[in-house]
Amino acid sequence: MHDIVDLESRGLPSVMIASTEFVDAARVQAAALGAEPARVFVAHPIQDRTDEELVALADDAIEEIVRNLTTE
Repeated sequence: MHDIVDLESRGLPSVMIASTEFVDAARVQAAALGAEPARVFVAHPIQDRTDEELVALADDAIEEIVRNLTTE
């Protein structure tokens, strides 16, 4: 979260990507930092997935990621 906030403060469009396990933690940390960075959550867990499963997660999330990067 700190990295995304820092990048955004430098004018670099950024999106935080994490698994759904971290929705609440991201909300709390964003509030603590006084920021509302773009966030995209993918199915949990990420670890122990095959390459094909990771590609599928990325494919499912890419439109939302791009939309967040290109929309103010």
